[in-house]
This record gives sequence, C-alpha cells and structure tokens, in this order.
Amino acid sequence: MAGFGRHDYICDRRLATVAFLSLRMKRPLLLEGEAGVGKTELAKTLAAMLQAPLIRLQCYEGLDIAQAAYEWNVSRQLLEIRLAEASGTVDASRTARDLYRREMLIERPLLQALLSPVPAVLLIDELDRADEPFEAFLLEMLGESQITIPELGTLKAAHPPHVVITSNRTRELRDALKRRCLYHWLDYPDAEREFEIVQRRVPQAAEALGRQAVEFVQRVRTMGL
Repeated sequence: MAGFGRHDYICDRRLATVAFLSLRMKRPLLLEGEAGVGKTELAKTLAAMLQAPLIRLQCYEGLDIAQAAYEWNVSRQLLEIRLAEASGTVDASRTARDLYRREMLIERPLLQALLSPVPAVLLIDELDRADEPFEAFLLEMLGESQITIPELGTLKAAHPPHVVITSNRTRELRDALKRRCLYHWLDYPDAEREFEIVQRRVPQAAEALGRQAVEFVQRVRTMGL
C-alpha cells in the first residue's frame, strides 16, 4: 500500500494484495467496477512504480486483430514484389517467405507489449466493449505470453508483460478469460478514503471545501443518477 501511496494512488489492502500477487505470480489482473473508480489509474500507477513502459489498448466494438495485435505492411510487400519483378529474379516460394517475415509486421499494442525488450505494463482497457471473438483471441496471449501468426509462426515473449484488464461490466466476460486472471471488483471509495484522494490530488483545497465536495458526490451516487 505504501508503494501506491507514494504515487498518490489510494487503495485498500485487498486491492494492494491482489496487485502484488498478480506481479509475483505473473498472472493478468482483471479489474471490474463502475466507470471512474480508478481501474485505469491503477495500471498507470503500476507502470510508474515498476518504472516500466505503459502500453495501452483501448477496446471498442469492432476491434480486431489488425488494430490490436498486428497487421502486415502491405505497401512494403507490394514494393518487394515490384523490385523482384524488376530484377527478373522472381521465385514464388522465396518471394512468399520474404513477404511474410517479421520485418514486414506492423506492431500494434498487444505485439508491442509482447516483444518489448523490458517487461511492460499492458493495459487492456474496457475489454467488455470489444466483441467476444476478440476476447477469445486474447486467451493464447494471456495464458502463454505468445501470439501465433499463421504466416509466420508463434512469437513468444522474452519478457512477458504485466497485464491489467479493465471492464465496466457492460457485458459478462467469458469464464475462459477469467480463469487466466486474478480478479478484483473495485468499488467506489468510502467518504474518508475519497477525502484522502481529494487531499492528495488537490492539496491546495481547503479541508472544509474538500469534505463538502466528497459529501455531495457521495449523496449523488446514492441517487443512482
């Protein structure tokens, strides 16, 4: 908890413990909760604590592998074909191998995190907004720290990333994904913890004003607006 506090992230012992276990056990951390409770901020804080790069994948409906993991550099592939044709040395099997080598890949966030030269913090944000087929695609990476590319083979992480997945629970995530993660439900803070957060984030605010703001926000939440 002290480590989080040094980076102005206020949390309880249960959250600090599950985050610590996630790092030690090298298992993804799945955080569910309402929007605004601090799920994304926890991943940013972990990256700061570990002095690790933060790689973020923001999920949305229609997200696919080409946008999340990798795609082939088609313009460069076409250039290679034209150069081979111009030189008169077209060999079909060799050309196919050259077109689908690793240098032809455009790395998106998942592959960037997997191939990072140092362990990165990979934030897969709001996974519940993505479609179920994409969620299924993640299983190999979450379970084995690797991605299989049909034309190239399997790329395995030399330094597996620390994965944090967030969900606002607009839909239920699959059990297969949950089994690969350590799970924590993150709720809104109570009044005292919320006031502590206000003090950390806005230290120049007067105590009375801070408490009034917290009291107002707490009342609004109970209205279910």
